[in-house]
Amino acid sequence: MMKQLVLDIRPDAPPTLENFVAGTNAELVATVSLLADPTTATQLPARHIYLWGGAGSGRSHLLRATAAMAREAGRPAHLLAAADVDDSLPETADALLAIDDIDQLAADAQIALFNAFNRARGNGQSLLLSGPAAPLALRLREDLRTRIGQSLIYEVQPLDDASRAAILATLAERRGLRLADEVVDFLLRHGRRELSSLRNVLDALDAASLERKRPITLPLLREMMQQGLEI
Repeated sequence: MMKQLVLDIRPDAPPTLENFVAGTNAELVATVSLLADPTTATQLPARHIYLWGGAGSGRSHLLRATAAMAREAGRPAHLLAAADVDDSLPETADALLAIDDIDQLAADAQIALFNAFNRARGNGQSLLLSGPAAPLALRLREDLRTRIGQSLIYEVQPLDDASRAAILATLAERRGLRLADEVVDFLLRHGRRELSSLRNVLDALDAASLERKRPITLPLLREMMQQGLEI
């Protein structure tokens, strides 16, 4: 019970553009920042943006962060998962409409998104979409793929080791922890490189550190691996 209480008072911060480790994605971050603000969105060469990248690339973080930034800037924003879209989409004037994982859109939802593209010039909406592949590789209606292909398109580039280390340090800092450099180096050399895996390992180290009242060091990590922790 005590462990749960400690974890509850130190939640991870909500996704923002500031806590997204951009790496080589600085231009992408700057562009979605412009899209979020109604006073700067018109500076972009296209009204809509499509982000694509593999699992764990940060696509969902960027959509959530941009939608939150839009609301703070006074722009209406709707954040939807593709699996939750039916045969219609919000028509709120001047809104940012963000849809994650568009490859999962059902047939009726694909028509709804196509219609949203067609309405956007008249109602002032901007679409921020994400998926796992470039537009031509998406298994969607041809006319919808064409519309998506006319958007600003960014591949969310994978992070290098320096950026991954920065993320681990940031996640640890939010929990009030300090990761020894040797722990970070070991995880990057020997662990799985997906951010979700690194985060899960950090969660386990955090819990063990609290339970055993020990700092997170390489000996603690090795002990946990001997007890079955997979990195």
